[in-house]
Amino acid sequence: MISNLYFIAGHARLPQGMAAKSVFDTLTITAEVDKRYGVIVDASCTLATDHGRDFIGQLLQGISLTDGVDQPIQLIQEHYRGKAVNALTAAIKDLHVQYEQIKEDN
Repeated sequence: MISNLYFIAGHARLPQGMAAKSVFDTLTITAEVDKRYGVIVDASCTLATDHGRDFIGQLLQGISLTDGVDQPIQLIQEHYRGKAVNALTAAIKDLHVQYEQIKEDN
């Protein structure tokens, strides 16, 4: 049920030479996050290919943001081998900051 979820976005600048750079200046990771436990239910990003977007979504699914940002960063750095690794890392950090801000405001 949507009322049990937050929709959160994290942003980062894309490096030069990326296919997605021709469409977007920034990379965005969006996530549906369970309000109670902070678990990422679904996620997507603005990588250029469906395959890349699906891969990142699957990689992040099931991670709890209440545990911090180290696990998703480690997963991205370990499993994603493309030019956007630093942008993905920065975007997940920003997404976590947004999540922490929501928790603080509530």
